[in-house]
Amino acid sequence: MTKQHVPYRQIRANYDSTTITVYQAYNNEIADAAIKNQKLDASTKFSPTRMTWIKPSWAWMLYRCGYSYKDACQERILALTLTHSAFLSLLHKAMVANHVGNETESEAKARKGGRPKSTKVVVQWDPERTVRLGKLDYRSIQIGIPGTLVQELVEGTIKIEDVTGKARDLKKLLDEDDNVDLAALVEKSLVPEEREFEVDEELRNILAMEEV
Repeated sequence: MTKQHVPYRQIRANYDSTTITVYQAYNNEIADAAIKNQKLDASTKFSPTRMTWIKPSWAWMLYRCGYSYKDACQERILALTLTHSAFLSLLHKAMVANHVGNETESEAKARKGGRPKSTKVVVQWDPERTVRLGKLDYRSIQIGIPGTLVQELVEGTIKIEDVTGKARDLKKLLDEDDNVDLAALVEKSLVPEEREFEVDEELRNILAMEEV
């Protein structure tokens, strides 16, 4: 069987004809308020000036937060349903990040306390992961929304769901069964059916999707 070609950089996500799902992890207070009010910035602990990173890839979200066990600031994973128009609008405001070690320039500045008021979304391409967190040979998009554009993300989010339990159930099953396959995980609703979310040539250029 001929091996299917997988583009080096691609946006993979769970989506339908009008919406797309992305993920981010928060602490309990932010997550509880967001779910109750169905608004991402419902909690006063949610910083409207801090860069917010969203990820369309479920496996990469699991990698980033260690299935929600990594630390208290990431113990609740939220699935954010965005309209296509909101998602694409944010991407059209993007620039591709340069790397400083394993972090972007924006992350480095934030860590050092210098947060310039950027009007650009920051896109970072990182190795995609399996649900067991191993590296794959293509890259997945991470999207950093600056404080100046966070309200656009808030308004474009039409549904918020807590998927922490799903992540933990998945981790438990993976630990118990070394042979469980992806199809079974999808059937159990522990892994979403993600496929490539295609964008037009203009946006592919903005996102540097042809680079290797």
